[in-house]
Amino acid sequence: MKLYLDTSTAVCRLKIDEKSYEWEAGHEMAEGIFRFIHEKLQENGGDWRDISEITYFSGPGSFTGLRIGASIVNALSHELKVPLFDHKGQKHDIILPEYGREANVTPPKK
Repeated sequence: MKLYLDTSTAVCRLKIDEKSYEWEAGHEMAEGIFRFIHEKLQENGGDWRDISEITYFSGPGSFTGLRIGASIVNALSHELKVPLFDHKGQKHDIILPEYGREANVTPPKK
């Protein structure tokens, strides 16, 4: 199964082979992304070990969303020993987010 993941916005986009899914993750992306991916794999008759390659939309987009997604695809690619590609088709051992600009770090509110 070929997996495509885009976490550049609050709406997580997942594609498994030719089927596309969206999840309004909001601030719950880090907590729920593995469950979301696993549920969709199971809906397609598969499991983690059935992933044959991963493509990731590496940016630009949300700083936090891209970091979460990159961590997920890097871990899956490494553990499952499957190839990892960016959305431009370039193969990577480890994918890094492309934020499109410097991070906007604000001072703490407290």
